[in-house]
Amino acid sequence: MSGGDGTRRVRAGRRTVEVHRPDKVLFPGGGDAKEYTKGDLVDYHRAVAPFMLPHLRGRPLMLERHPDGIDGPTFMQKNTPEHYPEWIPRAEVTKEGGTVRHTVCDDTATLVYLADQASISLHRWLSRAGSVDHPDRLVFDLDPPPLPEGPGGTPRDDFEAVREAARLLGELLDELELPSALMTTGSRGLHVIVPLNGRHDFDDVRGFARDVADLLAAAHPDRLTTAARKKERGERLYLDIQRNAYAQTAVAPYTVRPRPGAPVATPITWDRLDDPELHARRWTIADAVEQARTHPWSGLLDRGRALGPARRRLDALRG
Repeated sequence: MSGGDGTRRVRAGRRTVEVHRPDKVLFPGGGDAKEYTKGDLVDYHRAVAPFMLPHLRGRPLMLERHPDGIDGPTFMQKNTPEHYPEWIPRAEVTKEGGTVRHTVCDDTATLVYLADQASISLHRWLSRAGSVDHPDRLVFDLDPPPLPEGPGGTPRDDFEAVREAARLLGELLDELELPSALMTTGSRGLHVIVPLNGRHDFDDVRGFARDVADLLAAAHPDRLTTAARKKERGERLYLDIQRNAYAQTAVAPYTVRPRPGAPVATPITWDRLDDPELHARRWTIADAVEQARTHPWSGLLDRGRALGPARRRLDALRG
């Protein structure tokens, strides 16, 4: 429904949410990139909700907002503004010197409301509001090393290096008997996600992730590194485990990224790594829902594991 005041009223579950200026362009077109409006973002959120919400429910969020579109100013919103509807849940978590009231997205109406606020990317905690110190996800972030600049000084990425690093990491996690899930980030690389049972604190999880990355980098020192400083990496791929810490976030599955063409962070199956068409921005709001309907993670993240047995296997491999 459209209102005479330039608003659109969208039915989302049991609620009707007002969308203001739905024709506002958030993603300008140009080149091979299509133009998308706020209304398009709202429609995508409604369609993807059944697949996206299970990855958001109960988790504090950081919102990446672009009120004037992706070419305008952006800001990262942690604290929930007072004017947000009271039916949107909040999670109050401690920080140094106080607390933060993060937004929590448990339903389609909240997804639509956040799209109206030009929250293009949703970044989620790896733990849930009821147990913020104990993550139930572990994330390895694989971003490509740079290639020599293209024509006109255009920066380029080595996605083949990401593909190979994901294979090596997946094989090691299999050896540790840990389930793992793969996701394009919608930006430059891939995330490898391990479901946990939520009984370990962030220090334990981060230490485990660091030891896995160190072991892999030591086995392939010419291709992989855990060096945090860019100048120390050379042309090697950085195995980034920094998101595995209290109050850190990772992009949520099926969230849109603020890049031309509205690419989406999209879950995939491991065999998709062999697809020559695969790259970090393979899916957009035009076709990510179709990919979601294939259920690429099908029950995988319901099998959260304890790290004890994997830690013993890892220590044995480290000698």
